[in-house]
Amino acid sequence: MAELDSDERDDLSRGRFAFPDQRKEPLEDASHVRNAIARFDQVKGVTDDERDEAWKRIQAAAKKFDVDVSEKSWRELGKPS
Repeated sequence: MAELDSDERDDLSRGRFAFPDQRKEPLEDASHVRNAIARFDQVKGVTDDERDEAWKRIQAAAKKFDVDVSEKSWRELGKPS
C-alpha cells in the first residue's frame, strides 16, 4: 500500500476518507480501499448511520479502483460466507 505521510494525509479533502469527520480510512487507491474494509470495525466512536455512509464511500471507491467487494453491507464483514 502506498503509505501517506502526515502531511499528505492532512492535505486530503474530507471526501477522500471513508469516515470524513474522523479523517479515518483514506480511499486513495485500491490498496487503501482494501485496508479500509479490513479495518472498518476498528473505527471507534461512530454511529451506525456514519458507518452506512462510510460503506457507501468505500463501495464507490472499490468500483472506481476495481476492487471486488463481496459484502453488500458493512454488517456482513467478518461473517463466514
